[in-house]
Amino acid sequence: MNSRKMLNDGQPDSAVDDNNDDHYDFDLFVIGAGSGGVRAARFSANFGAKVGICELPFHPVSSEVIGGVGGTCVIRGCVPKKILVYGASFGSELEDAKNYGWELNDKIDFNWKKLLQKKTDEIIRLNNIYKRLLSNSGVKLYEGEGRVVGPNEVQVIQLDGTKLSYSAKHILIATGSRAHNPDIPGQEFGITSDEALSLEDLPKHVVILGGGYIAVEFASIWRGMGSTVDLCFRKELPLRGFDDEMRAAVARNLEGRGVNLHPRTTLTEVVKTDNGVKVRTDHGEEIEADVVLFATGRSPNTKRLNLDAVGVELDRTGAVKVVFIFFFLDFHFILAGVSWRRKIDVGGGDGGPGGWSCLMVRGGDCWLEVWRFGEKTVFGGKPSKSDYSHIPCAVFSIPPLSVVGLSEEEAIQQASGDILVFTSSFNPMKNTISQRQEKTVMKLVVDAETDKVLGASMCGPDAAEIMQRPDLGRWRCNSLDRQRYPSAYWVSIDGDKEGIAIALKCGATKAQFDSTVSNQLLAFPVLQLLVYSSFNDFARAGGNPSFYRRRICDNAGSDKTCSWGGQAEDQSLI
Repeated sequence: MNSRKMLNDGQPDSAVDDNNDDHYDFDLFVIGAGSGGVRAARFSANFGAKVGICELPFHPVSSEVIGGVGGTCVIRGCVPKKILVYGASFGSELEDAKNYGWELNDKIDFNWKKLLQKKTDEIIRLNNIYKRLLSNSGVKLYEGEGRVVGPNEVQVIQLDGTKLSYSAKHILIATGSRAHNPDIPGQEFGITSDEALSLEDLPKHVVILGGGYIAVEFASIWRGMGSTVDLCFRKELPLRGFDDEMRAAVARNLEGRGVNLHPRTTLTEVVKTDNGVKVRTDHGEEIEADVVLFATGRSPNTKRLNLDAVGVELDRTGAVKVVFIFFFLDFHFILAGVSWRRKIDVGGGDGGPGGWSCLMVRGGDCWLEVWRFGEKTVFGGKPSKSDYSHIPCAVFSIPPLSVVGLSEEEAIQQASGDILVFTSSFNPMKNTISQRQEKTVMKLVVDAETDKVLGASMCGPDAAEIMQRPDLGRWRCNSLDRQRYPSAYWVSIDGDKEGIAIALKCGATKAQFDSTVSNQLLAFPVLQLLVYSSFNDFARAGGNPSFYRRRICDNAGSDKTCSWGGQAEDQSLI
């Protein structure tokens, strides 16, 4: 069934001038109500635009015809993943509590079904909140499958099969992506992250294929809940694309917590058994498990959009070739009619910082661009383009990893002169009592000539909050400070949240990091990296100069070499 509706404030408009090319049912129609689509719709509506948006019906596990308002991040990504990370973290916390005087029973039961139900309740609550946000902004929401049928026309196929057509001056595609299985025999016996977040029973033994965000995070989740975990990945270390030193720290922590690592390993076959599955590796090894998780990448949700009918060009993966493309976890942004693609690592088995992106990557990247699309570029009359440097991201392993700016390897490749590298590896204060042998690693990469901090990394407790929460870390420079230190950035700490990302975005120098004084020494060694992170300053503060190292990389020639100053690395302050 087909029907055509012309809307004027939600009612059929009988006074439409058919010769007026500027008249459309909507100023903007968004296909896909995930994080990016919802924000674009809301902010555009706030500027007075008439906005419509459509989304597939809700379900925790996605398909070509199943989705839900809120998208991947809210329903089957960042939010439920983080809930499970919190749940898994209590296992080690309870172990550590014994050394803090808590007398606990030897056997503590974990109820997977209870946590799963709480998780489901939360994503349903958020799904309804997103719907209310759209309604309160005056955005018209349609439940059904959207597709493009013309340069300015979209079609919505409702649940009963009814097809509604609408014209729109602007069409925004925000349909995101879906996890996919690798092309190996028996791949139908594996699961993706969608199903992993909704398993009916907690698996006792899991095999994970992949070395990116999803693989590492689920390895931490299931191991934290007591499952046996075998993690197989193609490279020497997991998390390809991150700083090698940080990758090694994550690998040590995974092994230290009992995850079985299988580097330089991939799966060649999955076989169904009476008790679960059996996998074969390219080394001839066989592993039996309850579940095999494929964390090997995601595919764009473009197949059913009918984009070829309006001349939108797709690449071999199904991604749109456009001027602006932001393809993280559940966001796919296009302005049709152009043919250049911004290259972003979509991730995969060894996906780097563009794989399963954390919420803040999408918040800093995709949300920013759709905000500019709605508020500044299209409806605000102020064309602008986002700056993609210094976008913080986090991997919610246990403990987490968070980075902003360049890795050491990237800095060596991109810098025109020398770089300085400052690192620290120390036992967090909490671990000194619990006796957990798990060190925090922190790192600053600095341009030797300008003293500008090019990158910062941290692997350890609260790394994500410390690194990437500029809304909690309030940087300011008062008038007196401005006179004394014209370019200084001062940080006010709210709890243990410091927002290092905003400092790099503002162009902070190493000297400014050194001169920053915190008002709470909640984690003394952590803050020392910020306050006394040159050898001399740290020594004057009574610390151990071997706590830090300095690496000088000569980029003058084609062969880039590094020499070391200071003491040997990996010496502990505590």
